[in-house]
Amino acid sequence: MKTLRITLEGKTYDVAVEVLGENAAPAPVSIAPVASAPAPAPASAPVAPAPAPASAGAGSVLSPMAGQVMKIKVAVGTAVSANQEVVVLEAMKMETPIFAPAAGTVQAISVKEGDAVAEGQVLLTIS
Repeated sequence: MKTLRITLEGKTYDVAVEVLGENAAPAPVSIAPVASAPAPAPASAPVAPAPAPASAGAGSVLSPMAGQVMKIKVAVGTAVSANQEVVVLEAMKMETPIFAPAAGTVQAISVKEGDAVAEGQVLLTIS
């Protein structure tokens, strides 16, 4: 048996683990929380949000993450209201709706369905 100390989300656990040979049968594993102070977070400078690309204007709808454009729910000339769903992105097997930040008219669509996009990339422009 080996005892390992594991820290998850600031909580420390002692875990007893049996090392198995090629033909050994599995043995029960016990996990017990350890009363200790949480490990300090690594010191690092605060991360500032990525600046918008130079071509991004006030009415630009930006991708909040890297992913793939699954569905564009508007067309150029479409009037949209604030918080209306305009694009659906897929990232890590999850669909994420992207909403219009303000009411206006779609002036340009910078991507097409199936395109891979980067975080901060302009998806469409609303004025």
